[in-house]
Amino acid sequence: MFPALPLSLAQAQITGIDYTVTAYLAYFLSSVFITIWVGRSLHTNGRLFLVDAFHGNAGLADSVNHLLLVGFYLINIGAMLLFLGTTDDVSGVRGVIELLSRKMGWVLLVLGFMHMINLRTLSRMRRNALEGIEPLPIAPTVRAATPTR
Repeated sequence: MFPALPLSLAQAQITGIDYTVTAYLAYFLSSVFITIWVGRSLHTNGRLFLVDAFHGNAGLADSVNHLLLVGFYLINIGAMLLFLGTTDDVSGVRGVIELLSRKMGWVLLVLGFMHMINLRTLSRMRRNALEGIEPLPIAPTVRAATPTR
């Protein structure tokens, strides 16, 4: 039904494979892999931070953590798909590598930017949570003597 993919570059040149499609496929697979890997890492390591920010409410922290992960995937995969198209004429292995490096660079920049936004949001949540539980000042127990003139 589908033609077999070539096993080598020489075979690709003989069969006349389109390098642009090869670059798209490599870009899509590597972008999805990196997005999932980063998302799972943030999800796993961010849980304790969220539990602390929500005063030990693990159920709420897990729920917010899951929602953050879904939003992270949607934004990053959406951005990845927007960057998929190209007007460049990709010819040969060099063209594939150059196109992939530009496109993967954008994906990594978007992932890094999203990571920074998540860290800033979580640190603000944690700071706000900690400000709400500061200890009250100690009331004075002894009255200071007033100086006489």
